[in-house]
Amino acid sequence: MRGGAARAARRRPAARRAAGPSGAADTGEAATGAAAGTWLVRGADGRLTAYAPGRDGLLRWTQTAPGGDEWTGPRFFPAAGLTDLSVVRGPQGFVHFVGRRERPLPDGGVTVDVAYALQYQTGRPLTEWVSVGNPHKDPGLAVRLGAPAAAVDAAGTVHVFVRTADGGVMLRREGRGGAWEPWRDLRGHGVRDGLCPVVSPDGRIELLAPTATSALYWTQSEAGGALRRSLDMIPAPAPGSLTALVTAPDRLTYLWTDAAGSGLVAHRLGGWVVPLGGSPAADTGNAVLRTVLDGQDCMVVAHRGRDGSAMVAVCRTEAEASGTWWVDTGVPCLGTPSLATDAQGRVVLALLGPDGGLRVARQREEPGLTLAAWARV
Repeated sequence: MRGGAARAARRRPAARRAAGPSGAADTGEAATGAAAGTWLVRGADGRLTAYAPGRDGLLRWTQTAPGGDEWTGPRFFPAAGLTDLSVVRGPQGFVHFVGRRERPLPDGGVTVDVAYALQYQTGRPLTEWVSVGNPHKDPGLAVRLGAPAAAVDAAGTVHVFVRTADGGVMLRREGRGGAWEPWRDLRGHGVRDGLCPVVSPDGRIELLAPTATSALYWTQSEAGGALRRSLDMIPAPAPGSLTALVTAPDRLTYLWTDAAGSGLVAHRLGGWVVPLGGSPAADTGNAVLRTVLDGQDCMVVAHRGRDGSAMVAVCRTEAEASGTWWVDTGVPCLGTPSLATDAQGRVVLALLGPDGGLRVARQREEPGLTLAAWARV
């Protein structure tokens, strides 16, 4: 095969152009890291869009044509105070954004809340950022709020999850008419950042949360129902490394980095934990994609390796034990890469370089998974 986090060190941005009616502006500003979640998204029109946190805002790059080589961007959307950003595509095709936000107070302190925005169509403006609030009323606890994560169920209901100051988990859902329901305490203990909510094939929300000893697990008995704790999973995940993928009509496969340092593992409910190897950096997440390669149902995984460059692996779906093949691309990246298939069904790997710029590589028309030369967008 040839070819980080929103809290990364901030760079001095280039001067921005005047914002247009949407509030966005063309800019040469660099990304400060990679968003959580799947930040490379294929829209309903087939075009790919990449999103990343920037200094006091969100950056967006968009393909000009489905499957094409040309992109626009980055476009800058103001969002002052974002310290963490997560991206999720809902079943209706809308792209949802949740972030932890810090804003200064006159007395020198900060106020912390969860902010939410939405993009309805590829290339269109984002909605205004709205506050989802903070489950803590005590200012001393409020500032210790963790990074939020979101999932959107089959009915289009947005579920926002956040780690609390005392290591529990709180949930807030968007109700009918766009009003947000009260915060619900899911309890839990010892939870770290890196919550992983996902929608199962039958429309239920499931949630994994990393702790020092295991992954706590919540599930709904039916779509739209209450989330309840079930059996924990081991080994303990490295914070931020949890991800999940639908690998069968009735089944999810969870993947995470073993906090003890043995690489990635895969797990399905009722089965054994399967090692996948790899050498992920301690502070990176994992991107995962299901696709067909050489007529085989395959899973592609990508993460930032210990030396800072993007690594990619391929294995047969739900047959990880038969072998997982890892390749180091040699291309350095910030945070976690992202994976998608384009309008022509080709695998696309995207990453943010050390300079904060977007780079993409597409699958070549060759056996297996071979990437063409990297392109700076």
